[in-house]
Amino acid sequence: MSIRDNLKRLLAPRHLAFVGGRSMARALKRCADGGFQGQMWLVNPQHASLEGVPCVASIDDLPCGPDGVFIATNRELTLNCVAELAAKGAGGAICYASGFAETGEQGLALQEQLLHAAGDMALLGPNCYGLLDYLHGVALWPVAHGGKVVEKGVAILTQSGNFAYNLSMSDRSLPLAYMASVGNQAQLGVAELMDVLLDEPRVTAIGLHLEGLKNVPGFARVAHKALEKGIPVIALKTGVSQIGAELALSHTSSLAGSDALYDSLFERLGVIRVSGPVSFVETLKAAACGNLPAGPSLIALACSGGDAGLIADYAERNHLTLPKLDDSQRAELAQVLPSYANLVNPLDFTTAIWGDRDALEKMLETALSTPADAALLVLDYPAEFTGERKECDLLLELYCDLLERHGKTGFVSSAFPELLPATARERLHARGVAALQGIEDGLAAWSRIAHYRARREALLADGESALAPICPAVSVASGRLLDEWQSKQALRAFGLPLPEARLCRPEQALDEARSLGYPLVLKVVSADLPHKTEAGGVALNLKDEAGLNAALDSMRSNLARHAPGLAFDQVLLERMASPPLAELIVGIKRETGFGLALVIGAGGILVELLKDSRSLLLPTTDQAIHEALLSLRCAPLLTGFRGGPAVDMPTLVRAIRAVADYACENAERLLELDVNPLLVNAEGAVAVDALIRLA
Repeated sequence: MSIRDNLKRLLAPRHLAFVGGRSMARALKRCADGGFQGQMWLVNPQHASLEGVPCVASIDDLPCGPDGVFIATNRELTLNCVAELAAKGAGGAICYASGFAETGEQGLALQEQLLHAAGDMALLGPNCYGLLDYLHGVALWPVAHGGKVVEKGVAILTQSGNFAYNLSMSDRSLPLAYMASVGNQAQLGVAELMDVLLDEPRVTAIGLHLEGLKNVPGFARVAHKALEKGIPVIALKTGVSQIGAELALSHTSSLAGSDALYDSLFERLGVIRVSGPVSFVETLKAAACGNLPAGPSLIALACSGGDAGLIADYAERNHLTLPKLDDSQRAELAQVLPSYANLVNPLDFTTAIWGDRDALEKMLETALSTPADAALLVLDYPAEFTGERKECDLLLELYCDLLERHGKTGFVSSAFPELLPATARERLHARGVAALQGIEDGLAAWSRIAHYRARREALLADGESALAPICPAVSVASGRLLDEWQSKQALRAFGLPLPEARLCRPEQALDEARSLGYPLVLKVVSADLPHKTEAGGVALNLKDEAGLNAALDSMRSNLARHAPGLAFDQVLLERMASPPLAELIVGIKRETGFGLALVIGAGGILVELLKDSRSLLLPTTDQAIHEALLSLRCAPLLTGFRGGPAVDMPTLVRAIRAVADYACENAERLLELDVNPLLVNAEGAVAVDALIRLA
C-alpha cells in the first residue's frame, strides 16, 4: 500500500493499538467510552494488564497490523516500534515522543531513521499530540479531550498540541470531525493530510493553525483542490519575519516580508485568513453546516432596537447588505406586529409577540419570504434560573422550521458570547443552522463565508489558483549585481518600456547628448554603486550642454568624495521623462522555502515610508496584476483622481508583466529585482531605474 492509502486507513480505522503504559490504558478506555466499535489492543511487555485493560506483550503478538496506533514511548523505543509496526502491515502511527529534528542535528538524524523505518506506513509526528477523529469515535491522543462524535464537521490541522487540546475543551460547540496535531511533519504534513481529508464527504471545512508551511507547492495544489470542491479553508497564521533582510539591497526586500507572501498565497487560493482563535472558531462554525450562502445579503431579525442597531453597524462594517422589505412584506408584518414596530431590515419584531407561536410563525413566514442570500436571528438566552428559556427555545424551533420551509441558509448569533447556551447551539447545529457567539465576531465570521463563493468563482475563472507557485532553491551567496544598464537591457528583452538612452564614456557624453536631444538625465553606471542618488551619481533635467558639463564635473567630485576608488568610466544618458501621474515600484521578492513573489506598490522616494504594496506569487495572471493595482491606496492616481487623466491600464499591466516574465524565466538564479520608479501616465509606463542581483 502507498502512504496515501495507509493514511486513509488511519483516518477511518477498523482497529487500534496503544503502545505504552497507564496513560495509554486510559487512552484506550476513552476511545471505548467515546463510541469506537472496533478492536483495540494495549501493547506493554512488562504488565499482564493496566487499569483493567489486558496487555499484549509485543507488536509481533498482535493478530494483525492495526489501522491506527499511538506510540507513547521514548524516542529510541519509538524507532523500534515503528519498524515493527511497518513490518506487521499497520496503517498509520502517531509518534508522541520528542527529541527529533526540533532538537538539532542529532535529532534530525534520528528523524531520518524514523522515516526509513516507517516505509509506506503513514506517520504523524514525531513530537505531536496526535489525532482526534470524531467521525469514528477515535482518540489517538495522550490526554483527555472535550469533543464528541459528530455526523459531519470541520477538520483542523495545527502545529501546536496545546492549541489542539484547548480547542477541544472550548465551550463553542464547534462540530469537529477531525483534529490533528502535526508536530515535526517528518512524513505527513499539512498538504498530505488535507489531500486525504478533502476526499471525506463529511468534512465540510478545513481549519489550519500554522506557524509556517514546509511544502508551499504541495499546499497550493491541495488548496486549489479544496477550491474546486467548494470546501472553505480557514487559516490562523502566526509569526511575521523578515528572513534574509541583511542580504537585501532592494526596496522590494524590505517592503514585503514573509507574512505578505502568505497573504498573497492565501488570496490566490481563496484561503480565508483570520486574526485570532475566536475568529478562527466562529468562522469554522459558519462554514460547518456545509450549506454556504450564495452571497452577502441578509434578512436580519431581532427583538430589540438595540440589537437591530448593532446588526446594522456590523453588517455595514463587514460588507453585508440588508435589502429593504417590500410593500407586501411590510403590509403583512403590520398585521402581526404592534404599531410602534419599525418595519425595516434589520427588523425589530419587538417583545410584544414574545412566546406567541402563531404570531411568531407569521412574522417569520413573512420576513423570510425574501430573495436575501441568508437570514440572521439575534437571540440572547436569559439565565436558566429565570425559567424563561422556553420562549427562546420556541423561537429557535420556529426559525429553523421556517428556514427549512423556505430553503434558506440561516444562522443565529447572540449579542453576548456566553448567552447562547450549549443546548441551543447543539440544537441549531443539528438543524444545519450555525450558532455564532457574539454579534461582532458572528457577523465578521459570516461575512468571510458569505463572500467566499464569489471569490471562489472569480479565482476559478481567472485560473491563477491552478498555477503552481515557483519555489526554486535559494542561493546563500551574495550573488552578482548587474549595473543599471545591464538590468534594464535584460528587462527590455521581455517588453519593459525604457527611456531612449545612450551608454558611453564621460568624454563621449556631449556628442551622445546632441544625437539624443535635451532635456536629459545623467547617471553614473557601476555595479558597485547600486544606490547612486546618495553618492551624487544622478543629475536630472539637464537642458543644454552647459548643464551637462557642470553635471559631469560635479558627479566626478561627488564620487571622489562619497565613493573613493570607484572608476568614473561609464555614464548613462536618458531622455528626461515627462511628469508622471504616479510612481510605482515593481520588484521581485524571494524567501527561503517559499517562492518568488511579484511586489507592486507606491514607488519613488516614499516607497518605504508609505509601504503601500501588494504581493503576487509567480506565476501570475494579467487579471491578478490589474486587481493588485486597483487595491493599492494610491490607485485613485491611476484611475483618474478628481476627474484627472487616467493611466492606460492595459499598457501598465503589460509593463509589469514583463518583470514577472523575466523573473519566471530566471527563477533559479534571480535573487533580487527592483524597478523603482516605474513612471506611469496616460500613455503608459516607463522604467527609469532598475536593479537586478543574480546568483
